[in-house]
Amino acid sequence: EDEEIVAEIMRRRFFPALITHKAWEGFHFAGHEIRITEATDCYGAVVWPSALVLCYFLETNSKQYNLADKNVIEIGAGTGLVSVVASLLGALVTATDLPELLGNLHHNVLQNTKLKCKHQPCVKELSWGIDLEKNFPKSSCHFDYILAADVVYHHPFLDELLQTFDHLCKNDTVILWAMKFRLEKENQFVGRFETLFDLEVISDFPSLNITLYKAMRKGRMKV
Repeated sequence: EDEEIVAEIMRRRFFPALITHKAWEGFHFAGHEIRITEATDCYGAVVWPSALVLCYFLETNSKQYNLADKNVIEIGAGTGLVSVVASLLGALVTATDLPELLGNLHHNVLQNTKLKCKHQPCVKELSWGIDLEKNFPKSSCHFDYILAADVVYHHPFLDELLQTFDHLCKNDTVILWAMKFRLEKENQFVGRFETLFDLEVISDFPSLNITLYKAMRKGRMKV
């Protein structure tokens, strides 16, 4: 079953039939053809399998996790594929990443959502752990969903990542987080994450070494 679903997820990706002046990859999600421009010189500007897993889940579970008119933030948005899919599913999306990734992120989000979505998504800088209250004040920022795909990957900012999850998450916020397990240091982040949040595995793909989690603040999962 794992291999069948993974094969279906990977079939959502396609490549241009002809070589063009600007390299892109295509995807089929939420009833649309999505064209994503990548930058191979940066981890954050490449579409990784975890993003495909999360997009597929959002599309195929749109009744249980209805994003229509919901406030959604994606952290570590990278190329913007997940944010685009969430927008096409009706969410009011804020796509965030580091300053150096915002140009490509904004391009991908705009070209794939303009005149196609009920709510035009916005792109905003978010450096984990930095100026969180200034840029996302708790008094006025309320997100129904936090989306994250492959944010735990070979970097020294795991403390800041946990701080960012904590800052953005209200009592009723749902986190949907796809993680590829690689290095032990990064794997240990799950245990640290569970000191603040209840965590539930909602999909598992052993052939990709990817797990999809749902999380909420401790004691709120069944409320």
